[in-house]
Amino acid sequence: MMVLMASINDSIANIFLVGILAVLIGYVLKRLRQPYLIGYILIGVCLGQHGFNVFKSEEQIQFLGEIGIILLFFFIGMEISLPAFVKQWRVAILGTMMQVIVSVLVMWTIGYYADWSLARSVVLGFVIALSSSAVVIKLLEEKNLLENKVGKDVLSILLTQDIAIAPILIITSLLGGITQSTTQMYLQIVGGVLIISIFIFLYKKETLEFKWLDSLEKDHEMQVFMAIVFCAAGALLMGILGLSPALGAFVGGIVVHAAKETDWIHDNLHPFRIIFVAVFFISVGAQIDLMFLRENIQIIVGLMFVVFILNQAVNSIVLKVFGSEWKEALIGGALLAQIGEMSFLVCFTAYSSKIISEFGYNAGICLISLTLLFSPLWIAAIERVVNRNKSNSAHLSK
Repeated sequence: MMVLMASINDSIANIFLVGILAVLIGYVLKRLRQPYLIGYILIGVCLGQHGFNVFKSEEQIQFLGEIGIILLFFFIGMEISLPAFVKQWRVAILGTMMQVIVSVLVMWTIGYYADWSLARSVVLGFVIALSSSAVVIKLLEEKNLLENKVGKDVLSILLTQDIAIAPILIITSLLGGITQSTTQMYLQIVGGVLIISIFIFLYKKETLEFKWLDSLEKDHEMQVFMAIVFCAAGALLMGILGLSPALGAFVGGIVVHAAKETDWIHDNLHPFRIIFVAVFFISVGAQIDLMFLRENIQIIVGLMFVVFILNQAVNSIVLKVFGSEWKEALIGGALLAQIGEMSFLVCFTAYSSKIISEFGYNAGICLISLTLLFSPLWIAAIERVVNRNKSNSAHLSK
């Protein structure tokens, strides 16, 4: 038996362990009516370097998590009708701008009294301004809100934030004194122009026809590989041009949505999406330094509540201004209250640029992870308050 166990590859054992924990924790969360992503983060905390140190290669886990984000953004793109998105440009663009401006101003105010540099205040404002597409899209699907007004408004804001990550990263690099080569800047400009051109083309064209794909209608194997090609092509192209691969996958998804012959892509890639998105959240949990969190728990929990309240207030007001009822606006604000996965990239860029210290980086990782972890609970609490007030109002009206 010992010889047999010794011959088992550690990676296989890790996959088996993750599967067992996912089933056990998932069963408990399902009984509690909580999303599975909480379980994925908890698995990462337990098995990561700062837990039981089961994962020996964090780089590999992070790499698989990045693949999960690319697949997720590809699926997000496939859910988007560009003409419908353009109709909501006001709430999307103005809402995102207001979120970023208010977040930066709040961090600048805190930084003024804490003696932070302007660069640090601006970057931390960027960090807390970005919400999580990975969390919110999944919750919108589970709550059947994708086709409702609140779902469409929230989705449009999320997509604008995802597009805005490219200029945010460029600004962060410039604030840190990292000078990009002329070639890099030209490539990024070309990438931005290309994305805008694709959007304009699809908006005018509305639908695309790929007749050559009809031959794959009954070929399941080739459908899987062709689906991966569509996803990877956009990610690879934007990566070469110095932009986010996830953004490229998102553009590829929008192209697929506009085509008539690609309905099968969603079904073929869905299992891959589940696995790799789960790995992403496990990688998030694995980055949480439990010792650091325990030593600074009051600061981080305090910041977490500040983030939830700030994002809740700003996004609720934005949604109300653009035509939502207060109930919808409050629920939409709750959905956007957490800090998103793209903020990990902003934190890493700021740390590499020496805008934030190691303490600031660890605090940022813990803060982002905790808002992702507690976001479903925050949303449930807001929904309960809103529904209770609605019931009380109905009772008083009688």
